[in-house]
Amino acid sequence: MLPELKITQLRYFVLVAQLKSFHGAAKQAYRTQPALSLAVRELEQKLGQALFEKGGKTELTPFGEHCLPLFQDLLAHHDRIAREVSLLARHEIGQVSIATVPSVASRLLPHLLAGFVAEHPKLQISIQDGNADSVQQLLLQGQVDFAISSVWMPDERIDFVPILSDQVGVVCRHDHPLVEAGGALHWSSLQAYPLVRNGTSRLLEGTAAAGLLESSLLFVSNMISLIAMLEQGIGITTLPSLAFPQGNEQLVFLPLSEPKVERQIGILCRKGHSLSPAAAELMSFLKANMRITAMQN
Repeated sequence: MLPELKITQLRYFVLVAQLKSFHGAAKQAYRTQPALSLAVRELEQKLGQALFEKGGKTELTPFGEHCLPLFQDLLAHHDRIAREVSLLARHEIGQVSIATVPSVASRLLPHLLAGFVAEHPKLQISIQDGNADSVQQLLLQGQVDFAISSVWMPDERIDFVPILSDQVGVVCRHDHPLVEAGGALHWSSLQAYPLVRNGTSRLLEGTAAAGLLESSLLFVSNMISLIAMLEQGIGITTLPSLAFPQGNEQLVFLPLSEPKVERQIGILCRKGHSLSPAAAELMSFLKANMRITAMQN
């Protein structure tokens, strides 16, 4: 059987060999000299060979000379691993992978991650974005630690913690008749205009506004293409407020009255799967600050 080497005994042996003194090694290790000498003797017994010459000398035997660099390498490897594990446990290093919908990735995460990365500069963070369906699938497949999204389809394998509500409104050109009319808009006022459906239009399903989907003849999944078509006046669309392209001077977002439609944005995790310390730290940070950031946007 291979001997079970104790790190403490190896550390004491290396210290004595380096200082060439049991007394000096005991003092530096904050141990009594008899305790340190006993630890070295136990190591010799375990190895079956003497490490120091007999007679209380600190001169290494040939076996001891051969063992010294090996034990130094082993201690360096042990200490390197111990430091890394400690940093991982304190979420100072590590890797975190998350998935989110584009509106959260572009509107909320830049500000949030700026603060988090400043406090955790050695963490590696990977972000994948996609529609709510693809985000949910990435989570279920274990490709990300957790996700930020609405729930595409209820799934008993997922825990969902809602954090904020994102109201759905109509997006159209700045010179559209809906803008000129002013005041609060009712869903019925949209029926006279062509609706360009998009990936978030499913939020209207099951509401009094669902009839708008039946008359729509155009569907565009890509946000860049959707915005280009709206700018050309092809029609209007519905979007959650976070998905509206800020800074676009040609388009406006109009809040709508009854029925009020919202999507719930929150954190999605796989049930029964623990997070790494780094992932848990980031998720806790997002839970505490995401609603505040959304209000500021």
